[in-house]
Amino acid sequence: MAANRKAVILIVEDNAIIRMGAVDLVVHAGYEALEASNAEEAIRLLEARTDIVLVFTDVGMPGTMDGIKLAHHIRNRWPPVKLIVASGRSIIEQSRLPEGSHFFPKPYSDGTIVEQMRRMLAPIETRQES
Repeated sequence: MAANRKAVILIVEDNAIIRMGAVDLVVHAGYEALEASNAEEAIRLLEARTDIVLVFTDVGMPGTMDGIKLAHHIRNRWPPVKLIVASGRSIIEQSRLPEGSHFFPKPYSDGTIVEQMRRMLAPIETRQES
């Protein structure tokens, strides 16, 4: 992957307004944003693209899989993909999430999310530059 390529982040959020805000956040942080409105759509994107390095997902979503199940599915099928999970309804215990993922309650601070993304992606971005 070329050094000037932006890291690709997939945002999974069923609420269109919140999803658009998260896309803006990711793009303004200097990353490329993809979006999915549910877990099934997210999995289709992950199957179609090999450049997704981080998934930022909501917990509460319609469909067969919530954000916690999606995070575990991603960890099992695409182990290198980084995971950030957010929820406005409940505080999720770290033990319920896959290893290496991070939880944020909503409303979250944009700056805190960007800072966490940068920390999680730093090793990947460093490898791309060398």
